[in-house]
Amino acid sequence: MKANELKKLSASELDAKLLELKDELFKLRFQQAINQLENPMRISAVKKDIARIKTIQRDIELHGTDA
Repeated sequence: MKANELKKLSASELDAKLLELKDELFKLRFQQAINQLENPMRISAVKKDIARIKTIQRDIELHGTDA
């Protein structure tokens, strides 16, 4: 997901998306542990999406929603 798309979401939508991605990351790591992971690059993509959301949440915290 692109940062521009994430900036358009509200705070509650960002929280929901963050929980969804954390759940997906847990499932991917579990699949990797039992050697059933089809696309290992998906783990890094999900991690980057989580980092993007946390960065945007921090930006909103510091500068408000008008940033």
